[in-house]
Amino acid sequence: MNRSTQILLVSFLIIGGLTLFYWFQPEDRNSTLLFEERAFAVEDTASIHKIFLADRLGNTTTLERNGQGWLYNAKYPANMNVVENLLDVIQRVKMQFKPPNAAVPNLVKSLATEGIKVEIYNRQDELMKAYYIGGSTPDERGTYILVEGAEQPYVASIPGWTGNIRFRYNLLGDDWRDKAIFRTSAADIQSISINYPLQRSESFKLTREGDGFELRPYYDLTAPSPKTPSKGKIEAFLYLFNPIIAESFINKHPQKDSILQQIPFCEIRLETKSGEVKEVSFHPRYLPIAPQGGANTSQRIVERYYAHVNQDDFMLVQNEVFKQVFWGYAFFFD
Repeated sequence: MNRSTQILLVSFLIIGGLTLFYWFQPEDRNSTLLFEERAFAVEDTASIHKIFLADRLGNTTTLERNGQGWLYNAKYPANMNVVENLLDVIQRVKMQFKPPNAAVPNLVKSLATEGIKVEIYNRQDELMKAYYIGGSTPDERGTYILVEGAEQPYVASIPGWTGNIRFRYNLLGDDWRDKAIFRTSAADIQSISINYPLQRSESFKLTREGDGFELRPYYDLTAPSPKTPSKGKIEAFLYLFNPIIAESFINKHPQKDSILQQIPFCEIRLETKSGEVKEVSFHPRYLPIAPQGGANTSQRIVERYYAHVNQDDFMLVQNEVFKQVFWGYAFFFD
């Protein structure tokens, strides 16, 4: 190889090296900055203590760990299914591809006006990650995302899962809340009373006394049974309260006030050893059945109940779920 050939080869190597450097420099910016604007996931979800979400309509959500799980807006137990779904996407979200440059201005504008702001904090209340979640791609296979402070949006997804991840961030209000009306272990129950206003003889009070429970009628005018209540039935009854889940929150039900003016079918009061009290009244929601055989009467069956919890929440519950705890006084005796 002559000297001219050697010089030409070196020149090509230098040019080739500079070309490679040019193309890979933005990908590695270039490595720290680019890595930060493409690193959306927080892989160690156990280190996450608080998640803050906000949209441009003024809706805000704060999810924060407490000793027993997560709290929604520092007041209500959070629905662990939706929290786990959120943590799953926070842990696994990855960049799918970079949108075309021509689409970037409109994407940034859309993220600014319709995006959901996501802030993730650790136990020291230090910001771990902040980004904006936008809408989905036309094929619904990816979701636009932009790290706070960056200018380049990306399309992200969960590896191995196809769909729009925005819906996991985009819940509102009661959708974040635990729908359990009762979630109390038998060992934590201090007392339970069940009152049937229209069936007083079946109403009762069950109170912890030492290592056992005392069962007595709810109303003083009801004669106590001469029989001894079954210890096994009492234990079985107590275990039914962990958990019992409602179907949905219906706090904005237009007929709430008129429904609550009616006599309830049942009233349950549960108190824990720590003194926490849950009071729930149940109002039947009848399902009408059309008259048959030309009769002028119709039957009504109870498919669901309206549940008024602690004079606050209004919820819908299924009879098939809650009939298991609608015991009567006589049920405890063999």
